[in-house]
Amino acid sequence: MAGDSQTAEGFKNQANKLFKEKHYGAAVSLYSKAINIDTQNAVYYANRAFAHVKLEEYGSAVADASKAIEVDPSYAKGYYRRGDANFMLGKFKEALKDFRTAAKIASNDPDLRKKLTECEKAIKRIKFEEALGTPDSEITHVSETIDLSMMPVEESYTGPRMADDGAGGYKITEEFVLAMLAEFKAQRLIHRRFAFQILLEARQILRELPSLVNVDIPDGKHFTVCGDVHGQYYDLLNIWELNSNPSPDNPYLFNGMCHLTC
Repeated sequence: MAGDSQTAEGFKNQANKLFKEKHYGAAVSLYSKAINIDTQNAVYYANRAFAHVKLEEYGSAVADASKAIEVDPSYAKGYYRRGDANFMLGKFKEALKDFRTAAKIASNDPDLRKKLTECEKAIKRIKFEEALGTPDSEITHVSETIDLSMMPVEESYTGPRMADDGAGGYKITEEFVLAMLAEFKAQRLIHRRFAFQILLEARQILRELPSLVNVDIPDGKHFTVCGDVHGQYYDLLNIWELNSNPSPDNPYLFNGMCHLTC
């Protein structure tokens, strides 16, 4: 029995040498000879699995790595090799499970940690791509779940109010907007019902516009272009105080994003 074990180890050592020399096919043959002598050695199966990975024989690699795990459930490289093969097959969830198991057993292995991180990134990338590829018709936008009728304006509310639209709702007017600006300047908030209506109407307007808009400026007219106000509300008010409020005859273009909170 001892002689058989030595013979098997000899085949494994020869196979390891061939593996390092990148003779993966020959290495597989010698690992197989070692396995034929000792079928209960997890190392032989894991090493052969690695050689199969190098030969891009990922199905065989998964089979050998699974056998290594069966022989010795505590052998980290069994999970590592199976995870590696599944990763190459695009089975990232299965691979991630094996990499995490291997990492628990061999927590100080830097190559394993690197592979685990790579697998986690691959899964995140796929999820992101799937989200981008979801048809718009299948996406439920938060805006579609908002019911303004369920947001009554209490009598106790003393802030700016939108005008009655005659149909049980409200409409935005210039008077309301000016009162709202003054309310914000005094560091007070408007009712959430009005805030949501502003957001929903703005979303609808913007969705109907093309991504690139051409603006013709007639002779004798002007168009004010401002830099990014970086969320500074009082700077915005100061611009309008100096140059008058926006209107059809006094249009503005703000570069960047305003980042204003309403």
